[in-house]
Amino acid sequence: MTFLELIQKRYSVRGYKPDPVEEDKLQQVLEAARLAPTAGNRQRFQLIVVHAEGREEELRRIYGRDWFAQSPVVICACRYPMDPARQRKDYTDVDIGIVVDHLILAAAELGLGTCWIGAFDPAAAREVLGLPDEVEPVVFTPLGYPADPPRPKQRKPLSELVRYEHW
Repeated sequence: MTFLELIQKRYSVRGYKPDPVEEDKLQQVLEAARLAPTAGNRQRFQLIVVHAEGREEELRRIYGRDWFAQSPVVICACRYPMDPARQRKDYTDVDIGIVVDHLILAAAELGLGTCWIGAFDPAAAREVLGLPDEVEPVVFTPLGYPADPPRPKQRKPLSELVRYEHW
C-alpha cells in the first residue's frame, strides 16, 4: 500500500470489536509515535496507554460516548511544560499533532481503528489518569479493530485549500 492509499484508507472509527489489540501491534503503533519529529527533538510528550477492560466507567467520565470506552485500548497524548530558557516558542501542541498522526496512520496500516478526541473532560482525564499538575492531556484516541464500515470522506477540493505564490 502506498502512503497516499494509507491516508485514503484511514477514517475515524466510532465502533470497535471486543477483540484485543495484540501486544506487537500496540508496540508498532507506539514506536511510530516515538519516531515522529518534534521541535528540537525534545519529545515533550508522554503517551498513556489505558487497557479499557474494567475501566469503562472511568473512560466514560473522560468522554461520554459508549464507543470510546468500547475499544480495548485508549491512548492519551499529554504535554508537559517547556523550559522557556531553551526555546522561545512552544511547539508542543504541534509536536503532539504529529506524534498522534504517526500513531493513527501506523494503526490504520495494521488494520486498527482510531478516532481523534479533543473535546473531552480535562478534569476527569486528570483524575482518572492521575496526572501531575504540570502535565496536560491534549488528545485521546481509542485503538482497536473497527466494527463499523468506513464512511465516505468529504473533503474540500484542492482549489479551495491551496494558493500559489500569494493570497
